[in-house]
Amino acid sequence: MEQIIKSFLSEVESKNRNEPEFMQAVQEVAETVIPYIVKQDIYHGKNILLRMAEPERVLMFRVSWVDDQGEIRVNRGYRIEMNSAIGPYKGGLRFHPSVDLSVLKFLAFEQVFKNSLTTLPMGGGKGGSDFDPKGKSDAEVMRFCQSFMTELFRHIGPNKDIPAGDIGVGGREIGYMFGQYKRLKNEFTGVLTGKGISWGGSLIRPEATGYGNVYFAENMLQKNSQTLEGKSVVISGSGNVAQYAAEKCIQLGAKVVTLSDSSGYIYDAEGIDEEKLAFVMELKNNRRGRISEYVEAYPSAQFFAGKRPWETPCDIALPSATQNELDEKDAISLVKNGCMCVSEGANMPSTHKAIAIFHKHKILFAPGKASNAGGVAVSGLEMAQNSLRYNWTREEVDAKLKGIMHEIHNSCIQYGEESDGYINYVKGANIAGFVKVADAMLAQGVV
Repeated sequence: MEQIIKSFLSEVESKNRNEPEFMQAVQEVAETVIPYIVKQDIYHGKNILLRMAEPERVLMFRVSWVDDQGEIRVNRGYRIEMNSAIGPYKGGLRFHPSVDLSVLKFLAFEQVFKNSLTTLPMGGGKGGSDFDPKGKSDAEVMRFCQSFMTELFRHIGPNKDIPAGDIGVGGREIGYMFGQYKRLKNEFTGVLTGKGISWGGSLIRPEATGYGNVYFAENMLQKNSQTLEGKSVVISGSGNVAQYAAEKCIQLGAKVVTLSDSSGYIYDAEGIDEEKLAFVMELKNNRRGRISEYVEAYPSAQFFAGKRPWETPCDIALPSATQNELDEKDAISLVKNGCMCVSEGANMPSTHKAIAIFHKHKILFAPGKASNAGGVAVSGLEMAQNSLRYNWTREEVDAKLKGIMHEIHNSCIQYGEESDGYINYVKGANIAGFVKVADAMLAQGVV
């Protein structure tokens, strides 16, 4: 089996050299899915996983725009249309200097499995640019978004490819891109998700990834006769996902003690309550400040410059910042400090070696393709509402989100429960996500 997996990875790598993030994602899936595939006669000789690791389409284009000083700037835009076996391509757009082909292919590959797990009819895709919105004026961001969409619009559509937001792409950016799409196509359609409530958006969409991650963690704990109430929670990041994960943890009676950004992390032994979280939201969403300013407002808290929060004792860890932010050393630290549950809010925030540590010590560990699927799930619900020309209430969307996360958890148990009763959620999520897409690909022939 080890040789079969090694041979598969070697073949994929030969076509994707110098793409470490993408190969990391493929390896993590291959190690759990290939042993399942070889036992299923229907997949014999079909090379399904190899076909899933090859994007159906890769778009790469120049994005020229003019800054406030009148200088012409150039960035690179991408859209990876990975797999459309179960529905139109669906996945976010990321604007960040770290964006390259490897990062977006890994995200698109993960998205295929994540979207499959939601039970909604959505294929997988991802896109973005190496443009950095930080420090740019609203006018500069608008000009960039309009230029980006002027190329992208010809490749997307409500029944073809429906992008959403991601890191660096919030309501402002979605608004500018939607406006340009509408201008170019002369039609008002649900081509983007994450829209404003007054023009086709869905309630709970901003909260969905963070809320969904906490709901998934809650399901894991309940499976082990535990609850979130009274638990100490360490969260990384301070953006959209981290903020709403913290909000839902507070609502469910947990004690959130950390948040972070690229400059370091804050530790508040008293706990981050609703008032303190409102300060963080104002700081990060409106003033675009640094998390270190939290200590100025709440002097009893501490700021640790240049560090990550995983050295903090806790019951539950919710990595909610970016990929590979939690490594082997961090995992060992969490285990030693009593952490019992890790649920990923970001995409692939834990390294391969970190995950191995969690499994070795039988820590409850949820991979992002399962635990952070709430965001794309509510994007799918937004698509449904756009098609219906109708809006569900906040309570209705939240109930649907909670139900979807419960079903994802059940799917992980179905394929991930081991002989000793431990749930390998990585294995469960990968196989459950694979089966639905693979069966659709078989039914549709060699395309």
